[in-house]
Amino acid sequence: MKLTARKPVRRSASDGAMPARFRLLDGGMGMNGNKPPIQERMKEKILILDGAMGTMIQEQRLTAEDFGGEELEGCNEMLVLTRPDVIRGIHEQYLEAGADIVETNTFGATSVVLAEYGIADRAREINLAAARLAVEAAKSYSTPEWPRYVAGAMGPTTKTLTVTGGVTFDELVESYYEQALALIEGGVDVLLLETSQDTLNVKAGGAGIRKAFETAGRTLPIMISGTIEPMGTTLAGQAIDAFYVSLEHLRPISVGMNCATGPEFMRDHLRTLAGVARTAVSCYPNAGLPDEIGHYHETPESLAQKMAGFAEQGWLNIAGGCCGTTPRHIRALAETLARYRPRTVYGDHPPAVSGIEVVYVEPDNRPLMVGERTNVLGSRKFKRLIAEGKYEEAAEIARAQVKNGAHVIDVCLQDPDRDEAHDMEQFLRHVTKKVKVPLVIDSTDPRVVELALKYSQGKAIINSINLEDGEEKFQKVVPLMHRYGAAAVVGTIDERGQAVTREAKLEVARRSYELLVDKYGVAPEDIIFDPLVFPVGTGDEQYIGSALETIEGIRLIKQAMPACQTILGVSNVSFGLPEAGREVLNSVFLYHCTKAGLDYAIVNTEKLQRFASIPEEERQLAEDLIFHTSEETLARFVAYFRNKKTESAAPVSQLTLEERLARYIVEGSKDGLFADLDEALTRYKPLEIINGPLMAGMDEVGRLFNNNELIVAEVLQSAEAMKAAVSYLEPHMEKTETAVKGKMILATVKGDVHDIGKNLVDIILSNNGYEIVNLGIKVPPEQLIEACRKEKPDMIGLSGLLVKSAQQMVVTAQDLKAAGIDVPLLVGGAALTRKFTKTRIAPEYDGLVLYAKDAMNGLELANRLTDPEERERLVREMREEMEKLAQEAGKRSDGDGPADTRAVRSEVNREAPVHVPPDFEPHVLRDYPINHIVPYVNMQMLLGHHLGVRGKVDQLLKQKDPKTLELKALVDDLLQEGARNGTISAHAMYRFFPAQSQGNSIIVYAPEQQDRPLVTFTFPRQRVAPYLCLSDYLKPVESGIMDYVGFLVVTAGHGIAQEAARLRENGDYLRSHALQALALELAEGLAERIHHIMRDTWGIPDPPTMTMQERFGARYQGIRVSFGYPACPNLEDQRLLFDLMRPEQIGVHLTEGFMMEPEASVSAMVFAHPDAKYFNVDKAE
Repeated sequence: MKLTARKPVRRSASDGAMPARFRLLDGGMGMNGNKPPIQERMKEKILILDGAMGTMIQEQRLTAEDFGGEELEGCNEMLVLTRPDVIRGIHEQYLEAGADIVETNTFGATSVVLAEYGIADRAREINLAAARLAVEAAKSYSTPEWPRYVAGAMGPTTKTLTVTGGVTFDELVESYYEQALALIEGGVDVLLLETSQDTLNVKAGGAGIRKAFETAGRTLPIMISGTIEPMGTTLAGQAIDAFYVSLEHLRPISVGMNCATGPEFMRDHLRTLAGVARTAVSCYPNAGLPDEIGHYHETPESLAQKMAGFAEQGWLNIAGGCCGTTPRHIRALAETLARYRPRTVYGDHPPAVSGIEVVYVEPDNRPLMVGERTNVLGSRKFKRLIAEGKYEEAAEIARAQVKNGAHVIDVCLQDPDRDEAHDMEQFLRHVTKKVKVPLVIDSTDPRVVELALKYSQGKAIINSINLEDGEEKFQKVVPLMHRYGAAAVVGTIDERGQAVTREAKLEVARRSYELLVDKYGVAPEDIIFDPLVFPVGTGDEQYIGSALETIEGIRLIKQAMPACQTILGVSNVSFGLPEAGREVLNSVFLYHCTKAGLDYAIVNTEKLQRFASIPEEERQLAEDLIFHTSEETLARFVAYFRNKKTESAAPVSQLTLEERLARYIVEGSKDGLFADLDEALTRYKPLEIINGPLMAGMDEVGRLFNNNELIVAEVLQSAEAMKAAVSYLEPHMEKTETAVKGKMILATVKGDVHDIGKNLVDIILSNNGYEIVNLGIKVPPEQLIEACRKEKPDMIGLSGLLVKSAQQMVVTAQDLKAAGIDVPLLVGGAALTRKFTKTRIAPEYDGLVLYAKDAMNGLELANRLTDPEERERLVREMREEMEKLAQEAGKRSDGDGPADTRAVRSEVNREAPVHVPPDFEPHVLRDYPINHIVPYVNMQMLLGHHLGVRGKVDQLLKQKDPKTLELKALVDDLLQEGARNGTISAHAMYRFFPAQSQGNSIIVYAPEQQDRPLVTFTFPRQRVAPYLCLSDYLKPVESGIMDYVGFLVVTAGHGIAQEAARLRENGDYLRSHALQALALELAEGLAERIHHIMRDTWGIPDPPTMTMQERFGARYQGIRVSFGYPACPNLEDQRLLFDLMRPEQIGVHLTEGFMMEPEASVSAMVFAHPDAKYFNVDKAE
């Protein structure tokens, strides 16, 4: 079951436990009579698990005395001793409702958790009593035709090894051991490790359970259930496939998900799990996400309907409920799912290892690269950092390897002068937070290997074991593979030594395979053979031809044992050869090994060349040395490469100083910049450097951006490098010197609070030689005029987002003209078009008016304006365009007829049923969890629209596009930092009101007095078919039927503008821009989430199959419209919404121009009509 209501250190105040399933070892039948094993019953029907224990306990309205005193109040587990009648009654209610499995009331009954109440010593007593209560209840309902089962619930505890700490792996093992042993003795049928948020905790639970099996002398099935947060991973970071792969070694009978979310968030994860799991699959969600007062909105019917969608896909073997579910929910589930067959076609997956992320070994991704630089025996830098105790800095080497293409990281800390165990423990504490890829634990000491595995959430690789001392290494290490879940590298070495010939390699591999699989129970896919590679350049006769023998050894091993993998330390082949030759030989050797079947390659990924790019002559020399090793081929190879430089160093050294300076700007890099600036200062004046190579770099950035070869984020990185360079040079400049090409006044027009686009222009132009006077947002014409007279700018830049902002630009242009100002006017923003600029703004101004489609186009125009010849050309172009437009306007006016003024109406169905909301109370949600919003954030808008990623973002992320991954990591970092420091907060409110239409107006009534109008909105109607108006979506007054409308206001913008400005001042342009963009999209995502909640409670839930992409495309019933946009363009109506909602209570205020502050805020009017759709009132024929 699921627990709840604990001290603050526990889960929520509603429910904190939920079921799960997995199976360790064999199967068992508990002590509950001669009923069939639960595994057999799962083949016959979808088994129904019970619902929330905590929710039901809360309904009992218990007092402190019921728990055994004030100090124990909230400790639900104590009720099995103090109020066993209550717990027995809850079990029976769930059994009566149709549950096949009930969980013991032991979610938090480990000694680790009970210690928080000072009763750790009562853990065994509580677990025994809880098991016996549940067993007795199940027996009273169990029949031969309908057997009932008891799952011993084992929660995640209140501590996580990976995230919070506060407990050791071994302490958790002992705590779980004590709990499991008592549950077994109490007669449960299955053990359930549930609500698992950290795979390391589950591994500790598995180890404790196995120990309990040994003590009890028998085994039970194990079920495992993980908790996937709304952000898409466990609390410790794993997605569901990595979670599953990391725990397969426990041999559970089922794996599934529970808690954290409602079913809609589980769909994609459940699909993935059903595709890879070789076990049964379980799912028991919460009854949705809790509202502001802790209530869950999924009704029994809606939950059952959504779960039926999963059953219809064939994904379920076990279904139940978690937080917020009751016997009513379980009854609905049992009745609905009885119509569906259980999942019978189980999943599968290629051989895999995992860290936080899973890596599959597949033909199209071979070989997987194993980074070799975190090895004290192979990297002097890494060894030095470890010796100096700089573990975090050492972990950065691992991160760099991943960035350069490593799929797995080899960790070796076998420095004979140091304590390997201590170094391993300290290093893993850091590296597991830096990289998500699987780890290779490279040690010959089994104690160090075991220590390392206690820090690995995932399925690591142990490097290595062999038959050098007979089976001794197998006997010591294989138990660790079974205990913690790991694969192992198996060297082709036996009592006779290292196998050199292909036949010897195959012979040793066969013997190792037979022992490991048949005697030690290792899965073939967890065996990774190392056929060994020897240097070809030492002249040692025993190794002549060994490179070819290794290639053919790989081929023979893969043919004989195709389920196993192979691995090689590739660079050993070139040991002792010239550096440039090593890179070539390693790359050629790797190519041929891969063709032979190599799966993993231990390499320095930065020192590999593409085989196809290696010159033919060099490739031939390498192949001769590999396939025809002799003194002659070795001599030719060494002679050719002895004085040859490695290609990687050539490009930098061949560039001139000026080219290098420009390249820093183009690449957005500061690595080496200041040293080259120092050199440049010995040759040039600071201004010459700025206007010369640095500005040449920015010109190239502009060219690349216009050619779609750079994205916005990369342009910002270039601007950061430019700012750093100019700041470095400024102290060397004379006071009279200036790098300024021109001055621009920049402003967002009156009434508009949006400044992200304007700030982007500020960043780009200020780092391209322009002085920017940024007046900020909501700038009225009189302030702009005063600034122009004071600053005497060369040009003015105006920005605006909404339709009203475009109209305000017309007014601003008129006022500037009246004030006698005629400097060039650059305008831009989402509300503007080139046509509007030419036809509406330009005629109202005496000076040049130019439309800039984006910041880089604005820079291009500014550069043309500061060039006399280009400026004159712009004047001529504009004059010609204005004359052409005047002629076209004259022709159109001759043919204009009178406007159609007849009364019209749309064909929207006026007979559609009314959807009655559940209440009319204001719902205020302060500090809404950011992780609940993230799934609703449109990454295409965030990374694509705002940060400039081109293409489909979701596909680019799947393809691991480096730039997209880098920007996604930046966004994730901002989210984590915002949650940690409180720099990002989200608040929301929504409310339903009675409402009716009257012509083109909507009358909103007082909820408590539904004949008293509160406000009236009047909306425009389309002047052409289909003649839509928002009022069409409500019942008219004359119908006599009351209809309803909703309103919402959300914000994620508090403090964002200030933090973004601080980052900008520090030259951190990309982070500043990304933060503002993130806040905007979080607000949009929260609006999407609140609208989703409103639909659910309004009786128009989304179909169970609806994806988030479909939600972004508004495929649901109903719409939400925001004032200032096409269906309701009158921004002034925002005042009426504020009068109704009073969003000041969540920190959202209305400006004089009827826009919201903070900028990252969204308001909307919500309709439920089935025909409601988005439209533009200005639609033309």
